[in-house]
Amino acid sequence: MVGTLPLRLLHLLLATLLLPSLTLAFTTYEAATIAHRQRLALEQPPKDVVVDVGIDIKISNPLLLSAHKALQALKDALYSDPNNFTQNWVGPDVCAYNGVFCVPSLQNASTSAVATLDMNGADVAGYLPREIGLMRDLAVLHLNSNRFCGIIPEEVRNMTELYEFDVSNNRFVGPFPTAVMGIPKLSYLDIRFNDFEGPIPPELFLKPYDAIFLNSNRFTSGIPETIGESKATVIVLANNNLGGCIPRSIGKAAATLDQFIFVNNSLTGCLPVEAGVLAGATVFDVSGNNLTGLIPPTLVGLSKVEQLDLSCNMFSGVVPRDVCQLPALANLSVSQNFFTGEAVECTALERNVVKSFNDEANCMGQPRPMQRSAGQNMWVAITTTSSIAATSCCVTATTTCGIPSTSCCISATSCFVTAATTALSTTTHAITAAATSLSTSTQTLTGDEEFYGEADVGHLTATIKILLRSLATVGEIPIEVDGKLEESLVHKLAVVVELGEAME
Repeated sequence: MVGTLPLRLLHLLLATLLLPSLTLAFTTYEAATIAHRQRLALEQPPKDVVVDVGIDIKISNPLLLSAHKALQALKDALYSDPNNFTQNWVGPDVCAYNGVFCVPSLQNASTSAVATLDMNGADVAGYLPREIGLMRDLAVLHLNSNRFCGIIPEEVRNMTELYEFDVSNNRFVGPFPTAVMGIPKLSYLDIRFNDFEGPIPPELFLKPYDAIFLNSNRFTSGIPETIGESKATVIVLANNNLGGCIPRSIGKAAATLDQFIFVNNSLTGCLPVEAGVLAGATVFDVSGNNLTGLIPPTLVGLSKVEQLDLSCNMFSGVVPRDVCQLPALANLSVSQNFFTGEAVECTALERNVVKSFNDEANCMGQPRPMQRSAGQNMWVAITTTSSIAATSCCVTATTTCGIPSTSCCISATSCFVTAATTALSTTTHAITAAATSLSTSTQTLTGDEEFYGEADVGHLTATIKILLRSLATVGEIPIEVDGKLEESLVHKLAVVVELGEAME
């Protein structure tokens, strides 16, 4: 049953008095308390098969007896149950418990077994005890939208009939829960909206899963090369911090992959040409990254894609006609990049009442609305040269390099850094002059009219910010100009930004 420690009750009482509503906030302190309770429980020596949790109830069906012990252990591990979800979890009839569903056992149709535990949205707080693994006949475990903390216990691998594992929207922590990969029949894995961290194990994509949801955690260390081996129809890695390139092996997943969602992951390099092989994909979303280069012409192969989102990257060049004419396309966004133009077929999408097209915040000039300012467009001189070089590197790597995409990624990034460095070196003198000019004048850009034309302070400030972004693009790689690290340039740029913002 839910613990009733006096100290905890005192904390909850104080929270009730301080909060403006009757809804109690789930604090970091409480999360840490729950995790500590789980850690203490896991430090106890594990027992074989049947775990004694102090229940003296006669249940003749061994499957239901094990389920009863597991459910009572789970109830005891709860810290809070504000909606009394587990209030009727008493007595021997586990099939009558709230959220519990029984079916005839696969081993013996004359006996019942717990097939589903559905606690979605129950708003309970607690941790998963190791006894959860006693429910060996469980097929569906739904615990999403609660306040579970701590780690996923190793004993979940004992759930040999489980095919749906959903613990999304909780506060689980630790590295990727490798124990779930030991569940032999698992097909649907959903651990999104938690606090898991570290690398994604390459073995994950070798499992015969149909859906993999890892979004909104803290995963890092790149996308494993094995992603191309996955048989999943849906792979969602959005809102992590994976970094690195999209592996070229992604093309191998063409036979099954339906939704390709890699939003907000600090991905770099160019979009691999193999992405165009995903002919069955209906959703292709790589927005919110640091991808560079041109849109590869192979994307014409996305014949079934309905939603194509390339926004919020650093793509450049021209949006090609073939992409805008994809047969199933309903929503296309190329906004917040550095495209200098687009085919007329792209703008025609705006006149289609059943389709959506977004191209704002690019460098297309007056013909298109809501484009970047003249100052920001200075970035095009840098990014176009760099992007063409990076794209060339990726194409070359595709045809001549070995399979590992890291080679392509390093090659493309190296090309981009080299080209960006060259382009930046040509602007060093102008930026230094701009810093001197802005530091001595609040009205005009004396000495810089030839370079900037009639650009005002706001445009110049925007330009400096874009250039600073270009420096950040290359990450930890030092930029060298004329053989020496341009730390002074970075400092001057920062000074200009500060001065410009003060004057706006």
